[in-house]
Amino acid sequence: MKKFFDKPWFYRIVALILAILLAVYVSSNQQGYVIQGRREDTLKTATKTQVIKAPLQVSINTDKYYVTGYPEKINLTLEGSNALVTSTINTQNFRVYIDLSHLKTGEHIVPIKVNGLSNQLTYSISPSKVHVNIQKRKSRTLPVQIEYNKSAVSHGYNLGTAKSEPEVVNITGAKSEVNQVDRVVARASLPKGIDSTFEREEMLIALDKEGHQLNVAIDPATAHIIIPINLSKKKVKVNVTSKNESSTHVYSLTAQKETVEIYGDDNTLKKITSIPLKVDLSGVNHDITKNVAVKLPKDVVKVSPSVIPVHIKVTDTTAKKE
Repeated sequence: MKKFFDKPWFYRIVALILAILLAVYVSSNQQGYVIQGRREDTLKTATKTQVIKAPLQVSINTDKYYVTGYPEKINLTLEGSNALVTSTINTQNFRVYIDLSHLKTGEHIVPIKVNGLSNQLTYSISPSKVHVNIQKRKSRTLPVQIEYNKSAVSHGYNLGTAKSEPEVVNITGAKSEVNQVDRVVARASLPKGIDSTFEREEMLIALDKEGHQLNVAIDPATAHIIIPINLSKKKVKVNVTSKNESSTHVYSLTAQKETVEIYGDDNTLKKITSIPLKVDLSGVNHDITKNVAVKLPKDVVKVSPSVIPVHIKVTDTTAKKE
């Protein structure tokens, strides 16, 4: 019996059995990894449903026809394996469209079609049909007109000529709509009391003769609007006068400024050739220099300088008689 245990092949068999048992033990304790791998496989094959907004394309000769009425996007519901749905959404290798190439001008109800989707996916579309209006296409070029609330401009300020960049735009649409366009307008809303140049990007709209907005495409869709707002200025003489003189004194008045600059709109300034500077001589009985505020004429916004020193020389007439 002792010789039996001393045989080399005996130990080899025992080692093999122990190795098998160890492998079984390790395998039974690593079930978490097996489950994880199976979980990933399960996630890939699990069914997923997702709704996406898909752009709706139109198949028609766009050089000849203009189509209105259809939505830009539709709801596309995809259902299939998680991996396939995710891949389809990420790659967007499909097309949602309406085929109008076989239809004549007028109104039609047409089905929405989809191609490029895997046959392993199921899908639904909402809406499944759309109402379209097919009209012959027409284009025109029109100048941009600028409309704004002139009353918002601060009193006394000049309004320059409003400018648009670009000055001319192209309109495209159904022939019946384009024929009704009377003007293309940029409407600027000036803040009340504005006293500086207004500059902004404004949306353009196409209007008929009654002022109703029309459904046409405008290229470009916006225009850069500049409305100059400024003050004019003019140099005028100062006309020094006085009030409340004493009958017993003689006064000689000399203003240190002979001219001033007045600011306002052009029409107001054209009418003004001089500006009065009235000096109050109440209580003045000796030589003095007095700062006198310049009174603004009607519709003049400001004057510079606004205060002028006036030298007053006084002579007492009663003293001479004595």
